[in-house]
Amino acid sequence: MSAVWRASRAAVKRRRLQTFVIGLVVLCSTTTILLGLGLLAAASAPFDNAFAQQRGAHSVATFDASKVSSARLATTARRPGVEAAAGPFGQAVLEMPEDWLWMPAGSFSVVGRAEPDGPVDRVHLLEGRWATAPGEIVVNWPVAGTPGRDSLGTELRPRGGPALTVVGFATSMSKSAGGWVSPEQMERLRPATRQMLYRFSDAATERELRAGLTTATARLPADSLVTAQSYLALKRAFAAQADAYVPFMTLFGVLGLLISVLIVGNVVSGAVVSGHRHIGVLKALGFTPNQVMAVYLTMVSVPAVIGCVLGTLIGNAATGPILRVAFAGIDTGGAQIGTSWWPSVLCLAGMPALVVVTALIPAVRAHRLPAAQAITAGSSPRTGRGLRVQRRLGGTRLPRAVSLGLGRPFARPGRSLLTMAAIVLGVTTVTLTTGLTSTLLAFVDDDGATRVRVEAASTAGGDTDRRLSDRRTEQQLRSLPGAERVTVRGLTRVSLAGHTEPVYANFYRGDTRDLATHVVDGHWPDRAGQAAAGPAFLNQHGLSVGDRITVRLNGEQTPVTIVGRLSDGNAKALDSNWQTLRRLDPSFQAAEYTVRLAQGADVRTYVDAVRAADPALRPAVLRPDNTVTTTVVGFSSVFTVLLTVVASLGVFNTVLLDIRERRRDLGMLKSIGMTPRQVMTMTMSSVAALGVVGGLLGIPLGMVAHRLVVDHVGVIVFPEFTKQVWHLPQLAALMLAGVTIAVLGALIPARSAARLTIAKVLHNE
Repeated sequence: MSAVWRASRAAVKRRRLQTFVIGLVVLCSTTTILLGLGLLAAASAPFDNAFAQQRGAHSVATFDASKVSSARLATTARRPGVEAAAGPFGQAVLEMPEDWLWMPAGSFSVVGRAEPDGPVDRVHLLEGRWATAPGEIVVNWPVAGTPGRDSLGTELRPRGGPALTVVGFATSMSKSAGGWVSPEQMERLRPATRQMLYRFSDAATERELRAGLTTATARLPADSLVTAQSYLALKRAFAAQADAYVPFMTLFGVLGLLISVLIVGNVVSGAVVSGHRHIGVLKALGFTPNQVMAVYLTMVSVPAVIGCVLGTLIGNAATGPILRVAFAGIDTGGAQIGTSWWPSVLCLAGMPALVVVTALIPAVRAHRLPAAQAITAGSSPRTGRGLRVQRRLGGTRLPRAVSLGLGRPFARPGRSLLTMAAIVLGVTTVTLTTGLTSTLLAFVDDDGATRVRVEAASTAGGDTDRRLSDRRTEQQLRSLPGAERVTVRGLTRVSLAGHTEPVYANFYRGDTRDLATHVVDGHWPDRAGQAAAGPAFLNQHGLSVGDRITVRLNGEQTPVTIVGRLSDGNAKALDSNWQTLRRLDPSFQAAEYTVRLAQGADVRTYVDAVRAADPALRPAVLRPDNTVTTTVVGFSSVFTVLLTVVASLGVFNTVLLDIRERRRDLGMLKSIGMTPRQVMTMTMSSVAALGVVGGLLGIPLGMVAHRLVVDHVGVIVFPEFTKQVWHLPQLAALMLAGVTIAVLGALIPARSAARLTIAKVLHNE
């Protein structure tokens, strides 16, 4: 084995460029694969960790207090299939007439619990202490972080209820309540419902959850169960934002893996072909066929392991910033967002193994090669198909250097196919990135109009009393010079019948033409009792266009029909109109207005006019929020550069091997008068043809990949016009991508071939 190691180490030192190519290819591929696997793992790992730590409830069930007693509810904890249960807890709904703690006015549910711990749903206290006396409340903070200790002591004044002092902030991965009070305080709120928290023995699917809940509540009155919230819906909601990045990152990882396999196979195959004499010498010295094969496998394993380790380190370092963007503002219940261990282990074990398996086929060729044939083999390839093609091309009007170059791929068809496949995948990557960028830019394009958001003092946090009423404010904003359209939004929290977690509702009036352009299915809600929502909201609540829900606010409720699906939207919000809001709260006063300015209007003049009209108004110029667009385009560009470099390295290796095999031919061509420029032309022509074919094949593959990605981003439904991004000039430019990859990879070896001297070649021979 020591002899094998010494021979392998010598081969690594002698083939430094090929060793570098293998290491760099594996490094880039490992990085891209690790990024995709890391995000895929993180999409659910933080939720799973926090949910397990808090003993989260598989089902949060709410029962009508008038139809079932607490004693009967307590017996459900001992039913078959129930692993653990907590409750019953009294539950009431508080109506907040004004914005509170940076949250909009509206309803939220509170539950009476004596302590945050328990067998199910151990609430994680973020700040302050637990509510233990009447008049105290702990608020569920729904996003990452807390509002700070300065917010403790804030007094909440719900409509028709007692004042409550905030003594703590907490979070529950089960989303079991918007706040918690002591059981004594809950009795004073006269709860209309009671809450039970269940963990079931079998809860991996929605079907198992429904079966477990049905068994647990089988002996209760049939109509006593009001709502039941599944933890699987919460898990989907948690991962929704990260899922937007998973499709394209996974695809880039697959592309990187395929390119690695092709190039490693090409490198090892070329090493065997160009190393016939080396193989013959090893066998003549007494190396067995198995030892010769081990030498070549070890030769590729060393740089593969080094590249894999470095790629894993770089991938883990880059995953952190990506995860911070993907999970920005998401509550993790105290769990840290970080990389899991298994993607790193999988890459560290899998990538070198993949390289060895890829290298095994050409290494077997070295195993079978007889020593006499190997040691007497010349460095030039056998004449045959390549020479015949070159003769036919020589009969055309093409320059001789070009015809010789175009015939070279036919001399080594297997190697040429592997190289062309790498170019095809490189062009596929460039095409995919170009399409993604064009789609996202078309999606966020707001026609260039300037928009100003105006908030009243109650929303903006000012101390100045509002001079104008809601309707007067809208009229004033329309009358100011430069205003073209005014859209009014009323934001409040509402509850949905059948769902325990409150949601946000946007009620609009005024000019809603811009909003209607985001509807991809159905139409914008233009009548009372209609609403629209984004795909994330609809998926998490099990809704589709045409379904009817019941919306509750301030003790009132109204049926609402989903009439439109938006291209995107908050997973916790739905959009409706002012007519629907009047059914729920006729006295609601809007505090946010979006003004679209006319073309050429002076923004500063309009902003000053708004402030002069009412000091309580806070105008601000809207800037487009392109966070997701910037992230996707940025990461796609990085992956494209990496994979393009890798594809170019594949071309580099092919040309380098070809030049080494043809040193004698190059010397002979130079001896009969071929100039260095003609040598470069010949070398470039040999790969330019592969680049053209690679472009022709890679462009349609990239278009298919683009369609797959944009059609499977769960949180966004791209309108059809944003997918139609391919135009003739753009496709012509993409055609050059294959040639560019080929030329970049061949440039350095071609210059090296042009500088070869006849004397040096003859001396080596």
